[in-house]
Amino acid sequence: MTISGEPEERLDRRRLLVLARQHARQGRRRVRSAALPVLVAAVAAGVAWAVAHYGLGHEQPFFAPIAAWVCLGFSPSRQIRKVAELAIGVTLGVALGELIAAGLGTGPVQIVVVILVAALLARFVDRGAMLTVQAGVQGIVIVALPVISATGGAAGRWLDALIGGGFALLVAALTPGDARRRARQLARASTSDLAQLLRLLARGVATGDEQPIRDALIAGRATQGVLDEWSEVVRNARQSVRISPASRHYQPELADLQHANLFADRAMRNARVIARRGVTAMSAGGDERISAWLTRIAEGTEELGRALGSGTSTLPARETLAGVAGRLAPQRFDEAGWRLQTLVIIMRSLTVDLLQATGLSSQSATALLARDEPPPAD
Repeated sequence: MTISGEPEERLDRRRLLVLARQHARQGRRRVRSAALPVLVAAVAAGVAWAVAHYGLGHEQPFFAPIAAWVCLGFSPSRQIRKVAELAIGVTLGVALGELIAAGLGTGPVQIVVVILVAALLARFVDRGAMLTVQAGVQGIVIVALPVISATGGAAGRWLDALIGGGFALLVAALTPGDARRRARQLARASTSDLAQLLRLLARGVATGDEQPIRDALIAGRATQGVLDEWSEVVRNARQSVRISPASRHYQPELADLQHANLFADRAMRNARVIARRGVTAMSAGGDERISAWLTRIAEGTEELGRALGSGTSTLPARETLAGVAGRLAPQRFDEAGWRLQTLVIIMRSLTVDLLQATGLSSQSATALLARDEPPPAD
């Protein structure tokens, strides 16, 4: 029993190791992306506390840094509208909470009242969802906590929240964000993940070793979150620039990034299919030609990521991928068997997806694929 369970245990350990590496890789990216915004928010929170403490004489002005941090957060994409929504929500919630606590005291009924009034008033003020949420949350905090004289009393807590929200708005106004930046970062990260997966596949196919292919499949399943975030970020960015005259000229590039996201997602799904089929295909041995093509597709994917991440031309990536597409002829593997032919067929679909991510139409991308006659030997 122990002997039969050992391979499964080794596989589980291997899977955990691959997932841990992938998680660490994504975690390092998130830290790099959030480091500066968190530092700025931390400084703003500290300054807000100092102003309330030293300027207004509030001994423990904890709502000032709370408001600043809630409004700014860790996102590098700070839209003034969203920061304003949060600032108004926090301040409104604290003010209503103070009024209700002062007039009605604290308790379950008062919590019901503060949520009802704060949320409905916030919905009247603006359509922003976060404004409504924060108004209710801060109202609950105020009603649930007794008035502490050290904070400067009821008016003191409201002023603390106002100071924190005001500093957050000031920071957002003085550090305007590029609506494209986060979408570019995620495009680069997603294509980097895809290129890494393709290189793992190439390594396994070159030697006929199933393990790198299994690793690629595990890693590929862990990348969907980045692709989904890219989709959400670029969609929100496009909505944001529509109402911002200063950012409307970003619209064409954001449209390109959204288009690329759609086909990068499809390409990643095709790469995972290659990994699943590749595990069984390796029972007949590896193939150097397919490995070389996968490596070349990975290189084209990296070039695509560099272009999307910097806003430059995707033409170099298109040329690299077009060169591979012209060699992907399944009929070259008639003697090798249907399993390898299946891999090449899926690689054709993946390459078309990536060519469309560079801006080509489906018809133009498909026209670059190898025809029925075998292409020149590699």
